[in-house]
Amino acid sequence: MKSVRIWFEKSGLAVYISHLDMNRCMTRAVRRAEIPLWYTEGFNPHPYMTFLMPLPLGQTGEREPLDIRIEQDMSFDEIKDRLNSVMPEGISIVDVSEPFNKANEIAAAEYEIITEFLSEGEAEGFAAGAQDVIESGVLNAEKRSKRGIKTVNLCEMVRSFECTANENKVITKAVLAAGNTVNLNAELLMNALFAEFAAEPEKNSITRTKLLRDDLSIFA
Repeated sequence: MKSVRIWFEKSGLAVYISHLDMNRCMTRAVRRAEIPLWYTEGFNPHPYMTFLMPLPLGQTGEREPLDIRIEQDMSFDEIKDRLNSVMPEGISIVDVSEPFNKANEIAAAEYEIITEFLSEGEAEGFAAGAQDVIESGVLNAEKRSKRGIKTVNLCEMVRSFECTANENKVITKAVLAAGNTVNLNAELLMNALFAEFAAEPEKNSITRTKLLRDDLSIFA
């Protein structure tokens, strides 16, 4: 048995594929690519396949990890080529490697967020205001969890934040808490900032560029 970490990009219309459907999509792709998946033992065997940090609906992911186990020896390049030959539009395999870090080492995620406004003035006003609010250390919002809905200070889950305007667009680069214990959805953060300034953007696109460990080194 061999452990394999698959890194994939999810973009275009594929961002609207739910996590459940993404699971089905990847399972079918691995089978069509004839990757010798290892199955769990027991009464109801199923293929070992784990998405380490599921991507929220509507967001682009440049390097998303998926762990599988295979029964036969197969090179990483062959796995990558086989999978890319059967992947649907919007999903591509960017790398295949041996797992280095454990899943519970994921502590943060890096994002690039592009927000479009009707005018340059709106963009500049929002960028300056958003930066000030995050630097103030207080931005309360309702956050849903397994225990229900509660009001939390989102700034406590922001590791870094840079918001700049370029014509009618605002480019936000942020590192947010991510993991099993503390996790901040970039969409929740941006919606809270939009509400703070009664901003009505024309478009808001969120891209998760990489996952990070607690010391902000790249998760591998």
